[in-house]
Amino acid sequence: MATRTRRRPGNNNNRSGQRTRRHRDEDGILPVLAKAVREVESSAQRGMVSSLDRARFQAIALLARQERARVRAEETDSRQDAQLKRLDGIALILAQIAAAHPSFFELLGEDAEITRGVRSARREMQRAAGIDPGPESEPEPDPASAVRTEKQVRPPSVTARQLSNPFQVPDFSGAETQRPRTYRLAGWELIEPLLNSFEQAAAGAPACMELPEPDLAKLDRRGQLDRRGRVDGPALELMAHQARVVAAAADGHRTFLLADEPGLGKTAQALLSARAADAYPLLCVVPNVVKTNWAREVERWTPLRTVSVVHGDGQTIDGFADIIVVNYEVLDRHAGWMGEHRFRGMVVDEAHFIKNKKSQRSRHVLEIADRIRERTARPLMMALTGTPLINDIDDFRAIWEFLGWIDEKKPRRQLMAALEETGLTPADHAFYPAARQCVIDLGIVRRRKADVAADIPARRVADLPVELDDATSRSIREAEAELARRLVERYDAALLTRREGATTDGIDHELVRRVAHWEATESSDETSGDNVFSLVRRLGQAKAPLAADYAAQLARSAGKVVFFAKHIDVMDAAEESFASRGVGFASIRGDQSSTVRQRNIDAFVNDPSVSIAVCSLTAAGVGINLQVASNLVLAELSWTHAEQTQAIDRVHRIGQTEPVTAWRIVAAQTVDARIAELIDSKAGLAARALDGSGEEVASSADVQVEALAALLGDALEARAAAGA
Repeated sequence: MATRTRRRPGNNNNRSGQRTRRHRDEDGILPVLAKAVREVESSAQRGMVSSLDRARFQAIALLARQERARVRAEETDSRQDAQLKRLDGIALILAQIAAAHPSFFELLGEDAEITRGVRSARREMQRAAGIDPGPESEPEPDPASAVRTEKQVRPPSVTARQLSNPFQVPDFSGAETQRPRTYRLAGWELIEPLLNSFEQAAAGAPACMELPEPDLAKLDRRGQLDRRGRVDGPALELMAHQARVVAAAADGHRTFLLADEPGLGKTAQALLSARAADAYPLLCVVPNVVKTNWAREVERWTPLRTVSVVHGDGQTIDGFADIIVVNYEVLDRHAGWMGEHRFRGMVVDEAHFIKNKKSQRSRHVLEIADRIRERTARPLMMALTGTPLINDIDDFRAIWEFLGWIDEKKPRRQLMAALEETGLTPADHAFYPAARQCVIDLGIVRRRKADVAADIPARRVADLPVELDDATSRSIREAEAELARRLVERYDAALLTRREGATTDGIDHELVRRVAHWEATESSDETSGDNVFSLVRRLGQAKAPLAADYAAQLARSAGKVVFFAKHIDVMDAAEESFASRGVGFASIRGDQSSTVRQRNIDAFVNDPSVSIAVCSLTAAGVGINLQVASNLVLAELSWTHAEQTQAIDRVHRIGQTEPVTAWRIVAAQTVDARIAELIDSKAGLAARALDGSGEEVASSADVQVEALAALLGDALEARAAAGA
């Protein structure tokens, strides 16, 4: 430990002492971190954030956290205050960078993955500070791998199929014979520019690959359609937009991000594309709630193909089936044999489920996809989702990786070759629209109902304000006031440590958003405390009887109604209300088995005495067809516009013959009304990135953060007005 020399009284060496303190201030890790964070900030301000910047950002956060602990434990009070103040300055810059680039927030989490690049950046900074980082430790083994190994199963029928043809060689018949040269762009960071090309898309930019007009005669020779455009088998009419995707697969296209708006028949397009490409055996990874429906769709659209659904450990699976359907929740048990099963195609339904690459389900999907590509040169890979972007443009990453367009660090061969052919680099402004088109040409297919299904009736969302009873309303307003008071206290405390920042009308709006983010991150438990999650749940409970009453009235006057709620207790309250009124209902929940859920769906669709389907917003919001109804009631608000849209599209889809109205129950004069406004304002991300809309994309921050920021902003304005 370095020794310190105390200056003797009367010794006139103030200037020397100042130089000594200044020299000590420039030693150690702090000046290195300060310089590094300014460099990352500069890159962020220029909009040229690279993977190296992300690695340095996370390394700075880790070292700053470590240095803060050291300072508190080892330094004297006088030096401790000064060094903690410098660390606060570094933390503030990190927060400002993350506020401008929300994808950086995940790098600040305690459980954020520390990659090799982050470890390298951290060691480099430690050496620059004169600190020996020591020998580089091996990364800890992935606990998910151990869990996966323990849970792995191999159904007997699968083993029988593999043993029936043990000498089958990999299929590389469609492989490219010449490796493209990629020297010009080899040193460029390309993933972020590719994502930016979608986020910054110009108004009117195309969002769909060029699709061929369906050649019915050609498709007929492949056994797909007859000359009247009908599927071989049942007389099911294909719409023109569906036939074009099938024709593209028949022509040899093999990767699709099928992002049609919900309700345009993506399941049928996927199954018929697999048939056109002869992509059997085919693996379909789907949400649990639609597993049974996928098996039914196979029987409807490709009746000559066999299908087997994986349940649990898969003891009843038919390993010889043409199509294997498995849900995300049991994929960890079956990832091993599925990677060896010689699948020639893979479909991922509701592909936005894999957007978080740290989740086990994403890892399993990506692992299986890579192993399929190892055995088949050009397998059919299809990602199906009507809402590919939910929170951030980064939601594209995992989907593109599944499709084989990129890996973790760079574009793969086909995309890189297309980018090379542009003759441009990310330094050229023209690179971005050209790069976006390169990605779209790989297989992005996005059609809106307004474009391709004019015969589907219109839909509208109608807000129905309700007044809560006096006691409930007073209790909720008090909870809102308490939450606002706590936010103001956090804001005031943060304001004292702020070094700089612009204000409007005396309010630092950037700091308001940071405080809102801290509150949303720390208050994720909706069962305790006065936070925005518990507040919204209480609102749902208060609205339940009012929403149920309105749904019952609709059922009497307009026919069948779909009732959506987010929480089980709200569904329970609604069902009790319906039972007391003698209104027949069917319940569709996430904790039901596939058999029970499908039986309840069939009862609602086919039984005239069942007037209302009481549905979980998360469990029934995807993959089921409820177009027998034309009215639905949203008893609770979703946190995302995409989730709300998915629920509405259970009714507003092909086969609907009536205009659709979604009645959104909103508690008047509460935060509920503000959340409804925010949900509507979040519709712009997919519109700009995929639909070529000219709308400005709002911040990708969650609606929770926006709602808290609005609550805090209103409280600060009220305080300022009161003090004026």
